[in-house]
Amino acid sequence: MSEPDAPSDAPATDAVPAETAAPSEGPVTTDVDVTPAPARSAVARVLDLAPALAPVRADDEKQEQGRWTRWLIWFLRAMAVVSMLKGLYHWSVVLGIGEGPDSRFSTESIPWQTATVYFAIIDLVAAVGLWLAAVWGAVVWLTAAVSMAAVQVFFPQIYGGSWLVVVIELVLLCTYLVLALQSAREHPH
Repeated sequence: MSEPDAPSDAPATDAVPAETAAPSEGPVTTDVDVTPAPARSAVARVLDLAPALAPVRADDEKQEQGRWTRWLIWFLRAMAVVSMLKGLYHWSVVLGIGEGPDSRFSTESIPWQTATVYFAIIDLVAAVGLWLAAVWGAVVWLTAAVSMAAVQVFFPQIYGGSWLVVVIELVLLCTYLVLALQSAREHPH
């Protein structure tokens, strides 16, 4: 035990509680939050939305995930890889990788160039969101898939109107919907 009169290594403070401080003693610091009320409520609102915007984690405990949820996450990851490859392919076309000095991109029509740049961007964004299994990733992927099918059906002069691409996109969309609905049935909250 130490003696009450022994010198301490800690510096002595002359802090006076805010209620007892005299006005002539200078500024007094308190532990009161001085954040304005509107800013505090805006931050609180954002923090309240954080759980709803959080991605599904593939490494959560298996007891919390059902069979359909695991299948959905694996499907989203597979679609992330496919979207990444599609996005990289479109960027290689835009940048002329492997084509030499006469790039195919610069000789194509403006609608073809526009669609190629659009899919180069949206496929890579979708890949990131799908890999995270975030809701926004599925929305971006669905937008990209529907866009590709629409370009093939309604604007065949751009990419040639391949019905095989349309069928593949529709099968993938239906697969996603089945997995998402079955996963939602496992978690009825």
